[in-house]
Amino acid sequence: MAFFRPRVSREAEVRYHADQEISKSFPELLEKARQAEQTLRELRAAAVDEIELLAAGREFDRTLTDALRAAEAGQRATFGVKAYDNRIARRKAKATPDGAMWTAEVDRLRTLREDNRMWGIPRVPRPVPASH
Repeated sequence: MAFFRPRVSREAEVRYHADQEISKSFPELLEKARQAEQTLRELRAAAVDEIELLAAGREFDRTLTDALRAAEAGQRATFGVKAYDNRIARRKAKATPDGAMWTAEVDRLRTLREDNRMWGIPRVPRPVPASH
């Protein structure tokens, strides 16, 4: 007796393989983000001007965003190819140890990025145009 086994879509397979490739760069992107954070902390401790802090804060944000994208790709790839088309498969995959680890990492990176966007990047005052 043969059972019908629904295949996943071709698009899901392509996205799965692309996410696998992207997630391979996660460790090096995370290290770049750590280095950018260390640079930002050193500049804050040295009490440099706000223009340098602004550039360092934006660089940290950019590296964090790259690491977050790679972590999200790793999370999706860990969930498996069926999870691209099926929300129940996605929910089940989140409950596995690997799925929970990637979900926690993605949440941690998102929180760190939002914290940096709110408090880590100084707001440089812009000159107000003179009114006539």
